Amino acid sequence: MTSKPPLQAGSGPETIRVLKAALAGNSLPDTYVSAGSLVHMETVSGGQTSPAADEDSPLPVTASPVTPATLAGLLAEHAYVYRVRSRRDGNGGTETFEEEVTPPRDILASVLAGKTWPGLAPLRGVIGAPVLRRDGTLLQRPGYDPATGLYLASKVALPPVPDRPTPKQVAEARDFVLNRFLRDFPWSSAADRANYVALLVTPILRHFTRSLTPFALIDATMPASGKSILTGGPGMLYGQRVMPWAYTEEELRKSITAVLAEQVGVVVWDNLAEGTVIDSATLALLVTAGVWSDRQLGASRNIATVNDRLWMATGNNLQVGGDMASRTVRVHLDPNMPRPEQRDQSRFGIPHLDQWITTPSNQLTVLWHLLVLVLDWTRNQAPRADTVSMRQFTPWAQALGGFLAHHGIEGFLANAAQVRDIDEDETRWRAFLACWHDLHGNQPMTAADLRRSAEPDRIGLDEHDRWEGQFITTHTGRPPNVLALGRLLTGQVGRWRGDYVVRSAKNNRGDRNVFWVEHHD
Repeated sequence: MTSKPPLQAGSGPETIRVLKAALAGNSLPDTYVSAGSLVHMETVSGGQTSPAADEDSPLPVTASPVTPATLAGLLAEHAYVYRVRSRRDGNGGTETFEEEVTPPRDILASVLAGKTWPGLAPLRGVIGAPVLRRDGTLLQRPGYDPATGLYLASKVALPPVPDRPTPKQVAEARDFVLNRFLRDFPWSSAADRANYVALLVTPILRHFTRSLTPFALIDATMPASGKSILTGGPGMLYGQRVMPWAYTEEELRKSITAVLAEQVGVVVWDNLAEGTVIDSATLALLVTAGVWSDRQLGASRNIATVNDRLWMATGNNLQVGGDMASRTVRVHLDPNMPRPEQRDQSRFGIPHLDQWITTPSNQLTVLWHLLVLVLDWTRNQAPRADTVSMRQFTPWAQALGGFLAHHGIEGFLANAAQVRDIDEDETRWRAFLACWHDLHGNQPMTAADLRRSAEPDRIGLDEHDRWEGQFITTHTGRPPNVLALGRLLTGQVGRWRGDYVVRSAKNNRGDRNVFWVEHHD
């Protein structure tokens, strides 16, 4: 006799009903429903145990789609599927017996074709570290959590964290995070350290704050400053996927869609080319979208995925452009020395931190102290910084601002003006408007008039550019045609660029727009 639950197969329709009922009755362990399809939690074999900070750090389990072949294997392992057959006995009569069978592929495919599974628990995500539930309690028991629909696949075996940490535990946690773990990074300002602490705990608080999370930019004045270690901090704790930067919108979109199918909490575009301008409509849409929708790679159907990741990029002297300036939190490092890799590690709070953080027991230490700080904040009613705002990310900013203020960590988002200063789009528009005003004052001009003024003056055999290279250009580096320039200017009307702003009105005949620049000191 087998201890597996028996499932009797019959005709095709009858077998389909039996199998669907068995699935709805949770006959197969660790099977859930996600977006109408069945998934099964599986342990990932052969994963990296101690990768470097700038390498992928996958979670130890994955939610695999249940295919006909997968379902056949699960049934063979966890159920006894049989059919009743008859045969002649030794007395000239017949007898019945049970024969274990594997249902045909078409039957299994029919079972999985349904989208409604009322008896199965919904899987809303796989996480690599404890998170704060919306009611303020901590999800810290590994496995499936019915209250949130999340599956905790801890990267490190974490002892239970007390709901009410003692003052001593809180003081030790704060001292460890600030005075050991983060002590020796060459922060450009207090804001850079505060911003990083906020990013470090963001995956823990995201479900609690129910908010969008801004893009994280970690850059430095020169190599070997510690950028990859900073991204590796949350990556090691929550699961990390490291990708090369895609320099076209199409490739960037494809890489985002692909990585959202993976179970990781942090996505890092690592080591962008020096001076890269992050100006992407795709990325700007991503960080302001709670759900990412795109065509499934290799298929003709669209998929929609909850955007619950922390998105980060690292590089040296990076810039932002377009809408990304208002959607980016910057962490800037400045070692202010010629060869930062030669700093004396023996004097550091944690020598060789890049190697230290790859050890699971050390990751546990970091995570434990972060959770203690989080639970101390919630124990005190999770105060928020109501005066902080950040466009679509204001709920995130107010929650994290309150968390940091509660623990006496100052400077959060105080470098927002510096992010605007590295906004390449802002810089070139400001230079263009300043030069326009210098050349033409407040004179109203059509797009055609303005475009003609960009043509070089010919003096003898030489050409003279009155704009000195400051005329606005397209991505090809050439001035736009009249129609495109008109659209660009219309899109800028009323938008302040430093002390300059474009104004517009109809000309005297009322058939064409004219533009001019106002300057206010």
